[in-house]
Parts: sequence; C-alpha cells; structure tokens
Amino acid sequence: MDGDFRHCTREGSQLKDTTLIDKMEYSLAIATLLVGLVYIHVGYPAIMALLARVFPRRKGKDESEKVKLVSMVLCIHNEASRLGARLDNLLSLECPVDREIWVVCDGCEDDSEALARAYGGEVVKVISWPSKRGKAAGLNAALEQVQGDVVVFCDVRQTFESDVVVKFLESLEDEEVGAVSGSLEIAASLAGGGKGMDVYWKLEKKLREWEGIFDASVGCTGAIYAIKRHLYAPIPEDTLLDDVVIPMSIAAKGKRVLFLRDARAFDPQTLAIDHEKRRKLRTLVGNYQMMFRYPNWIVPWRCRIWWQVISHKYLRLAVPWILIAIAVLTIFGIGSPLVKLFAAGQGILYLLGFLGWRFPNLKHKVFTIPSAFLVLQWSCLSALITYLRFRNDFQRVWQKSR
Repeated sequence: MDGDFRHCTREGSQLKDTTLIDKMEYSLAIATLLVGLVYIHVGYPAIMALLARVFPRRKGKDESEKVKLVSMVLCIHNEASRLGARLDNLLSLECPVDREIWVVCDGCEDDSEALARAYGGEVVKVISWPSKRGKAAGLNAALEQVQGDVVVFCDVRQTFESDVVVKFLESLEDEEVGAVSGSLEIAASLAGGGKGMDVYWKLEKKLREWEGIFDASVGCTGAIYAIKRHLYAPIPEDTLLDDVVIPMSIAAKGKRVLFLRDARAFDPQTLAIDHEKRRKLRTLVGNYQMMFRYPNWIVPWRCRIWWQVISHKYLRLAVPWILIAIAVLTIFGIGSPLVKLFAAGQGILYLLGFLGWRFPNLKHKVFTIPSAFLVLQWSCLSALITYLRFRNDFQRVWQKSR
C-alpha cells in the first residue's frame, strides 16, 4: 500500500512538473511574440533613430549638369471643382528654372479637360483619354512626354508651400539622391479615432525622415515628391502604391531617397476613421502586391535597404496574425500568472480600442491610439483577403478604396 502511495505521489509530481513546463512554454511563446510586436512598433523606429543620429549619410558630389526645366505631373479624374485652384497654386510656386505642368485627365466626364486647356498649352499641357485607366497608366503616359530634368508628382486636393520646388532642387543637386519626398500636413481630426490616426501619421513621417538621413526612405508621399527623370522606369498599370514602387525602384539602383519635413503640402481633409480604413486597405493590399511582385527588394545582395523594407513594410502585415496567435496561446495557457497578465492587458487594449471606435467623442489618447491600432489591424486582415480576391484585377481595389 505504501508502494502504491509513493507511485501515486511520483505520478502527481510528474504531472505537476509537466503542467509547470507547459505553462512556461506558453509564457515563453507569448513573450517571443510580444518581442516581435515590440520590434515592429518600437524597436525598429528606435534603431533607425539611433542610426540616423550616429551614422548620418553625408552629402555627395553635386550633379555635373544643372537642372534647366521642372515638370509637374497631376493625374485627375473628374476634378473640375478643384483643378483651377490647384493649377493656380502650382503656377505660383517659387521656381528658379522654367516649369511645365502636365495634367492627365483619366477618363474625366466633367469639365476638367476644358478647364486645363483654358490655361493655354505653353506651360499647362494636357493628356486625355476617354475611359479610366488608373493613376499608374497616367504617370507612365506623362513621363513619356515630359521634358524636365526633375519631375514633381502631386495630387489635386493639396496645396504646396511656396518654396517646395526650391527645396526639392537643392536636395536633388546631390548626385547620390534620386528622389525626395515632402511632408504632407493634414488638418487635425475632430473625432476620436481620427486623432489616433493623426498620431500614427506623425510617427510615420518621423520614421521616413530617419530612414532618409541614414540612407533611403522606404517610399515617398504620393501627394508631394520629386525624382530625377532619367531614373524613372514605367510601372505596371495595376500598381497600387506608385509612391512606394517608383522611389523603391530608384533606391534599388543605388540612389538615396530623402524625406524633407520642411517641404510641405497642406491637405484640408482630416484622417476620418472610415476614410482611413478604405485608404489603408489599399495601402496594405499594395504591400502584398509589392512583396510578391518585387522579391529582389528583400534580398540583401540585390537591394541594400532590404532590412528597412522588411521592417517598415512587410512585418506590419504580420501584426494581426501575431495578435491572434497570442490570444490563442493565452486561452490554452491561462493557468500561468504571467499569461493571466497578458490576457488582462489584451482585454484592456481591445476594450479601449472598441470604445474609442464606437464613441468618437472620446478624444483622449488612451482611447484614440488603441482605436487607430485596432482599425489598422483589421485593415491588415482584410488586406490579405482582398489581395487574394482581386489579385487578377487590382483596379477593383482602387475603386473600393475611394
């Protein structure tokens, strides 16, 4: 009988040890996933900030040939109500050399084309076709005809500060610089979730600035950036993120891509949460498109900023899946005190995020930042489904995101 008791005791002890090991394994797995989340959102930006401070890239030699003409390119679809003000703004900018403005009317059904032609053909030139083909097609068509040494890309809704072109030209004098992005200043949001998006956008701009100081930014802001024309290569017409693909193609050729925080464009449209969900969906689907279309960008011996591309663009796609994995592990490992702490933290985060999304009047950052975070993660999940669904017809993604 004593032997049976000792046998049961040993079995109980072994079972307890096994349970303890299981709990430790769950805790370790969750901790590992949390480290990944911390790297994506805090670690990479912190490393980039340090590299920018300790190892800033010095200015290279000046280009041997001076810029003689600047071409500005504007692709529009039914923008008659805003086009006049935008052209007036572009014509009023300080520019030390001659300029030309190319307006691509992409299947316009209103008076956009007539309005653009009314400016005369000497400076404002028009490309037009009857049916909508998309922005990438418009950029390709314009870049076949522009004559400028430098091309400035812009959108119709924003306005440029008067010295934007001057600052672009100063940076592009460096022979090592192939593209330069300006800073998009967006009107402050009034609703709670939008305020969280404001914080996200400020952090995103800072990260791009650090990347540019160290080497090259991963992409530009589509509403305000410039490139050296000879570096442009036509992009597929179904490209979703032309403002990343074009600069990345230039960076892959060995050139730098800079971010200038004092070259500013102003956007009157706030980062409303519903609009941002649609825009972010297109951006994230575009990341999947790039990942599968340009695999060389993450190969170290093919692209020197491969690590930045992975850390800035592609790892973010994994965040919602990491959160789901943490939730599953939390359920199975709930007996551990550490896992209970993780579960409580997750629950609080999701509750605050839900309240911030459901009640826009809650404008404190304790609600707005979790709300924006959850919206971004939902967009990430939706992006993979959307990519798989529309991978043979990406123009549909443009339509869904408008």
